[in-house]
Amino acid sequence: MSLIEQAAKRLELLRQAGIQVPDHDDGKAAGVPPKPVPPLTPQAPALQRTDAVLRREAEVPAFPAADDRQRSPSAGRFSDGVRLQSRLIEIDLAALAARSIITPDAQKSQIAEEYRVLKRPLISNAMGKGAAPVADGNLIMVTSALPREGKSFTAVNLAISIAAELDNTVMLVDADVARPSVLNVLGLPPSPGLLDMLTDASTKLSDVLLRTNIEKLTLLPSGSPQKRATELLASDAMANLLREMADRYPDRIIIFDSPPLLLTTESRVLATHMGQIVVVVQAESTSHSEVKRALATIESCPVKMVVLNQARNVSQGGYGYGYGYGYGYGYGNAA
Repeated sequence: MSLIEQAAKRLELLRQAGIQVPDHDDGKAAGVPPKPVPPLTPQAPALQRTDAVLRREAEVPAFPAADDRQRSPSAGRFSDGVRLQSRLIEIDLAALAARSIITPDAQKSQIAEEYRVLKRPLISNAMGKGAAPVADGNLIMVTSALPREGKSFTAVNLAISIAAELDNTVMLVDADVARPSVLNVLGLPPSPGLLDMLTDASTKLSDVLLRTNIEKLTLLPSGSPQKRATELLASDAMANLLREMADRYPDRIIIFDSPPLLLTTESRVLATHMGQIVVVVQAESTSHSEVKRALATIESCPVKMVVLNQARNVSQGGYGYGYGYGYGYGYGNAA
């Protein structure tokens, strides 16, 4: 708008507010000097608000349009042009503690110490501080040979334990799309997530990511059920999403709760993108041959670790700590 147009608009606003403004040319013709325009008073609040709005519009840049926001190669999953905020949800920490799940404010316990031992080499590999470089070391898949071996419980505890670190943040992804259970373990209702991103290119990570009251822990649910969930996990969209998630945040460790290796094929596809895999084995239940078959499906992964679940603690005359009636833990490098 030009200066002349702005002046004309202001005169019109003065007239609408009931302030007498003489015509400048008529004043000159009569030889009478024009009357001064009175200052703004409380009797003209509409005009004061209008001026304030005009000043703000002149000083504040316009919000960028959606088409102007920078988009990533993976169909706009992340947005650099504007700062987007994910949804905050509250986890009942007391309820978690009652189910033997680690909480940030918990007292020192055996299960917390066991997860500290388990997470240390995983963090070292993820941050490039291990004995040898590990490609995509910050992508960690937690799986098992068969269902009901405690993999989701292990994934949740491992994520919360890593979130207690000073230098790392954690994203926990429920990639068991056929039987999602991460939100259930945490006492949370179903929510859109991973599958929604894979089926709708306009859905961004910030639309489905859940921030939690555990400061450095965020959740990516499995999302809305899909008939072709297996094909979606094996799609190029999933590969692109994993690539960007691995590269975008160097301080973030991403843990995937995966389907069992011997039950579905999507876990094997997912494993090809992982830098580290933790295999949960139920003690005194899963056979040695089943463990060997499961490990054979992930031979390409550079780092494999085994967690022994429901191991009998002979010294205590029963089972160790854990979910339900109790779990015990051990770990080691897979042969």
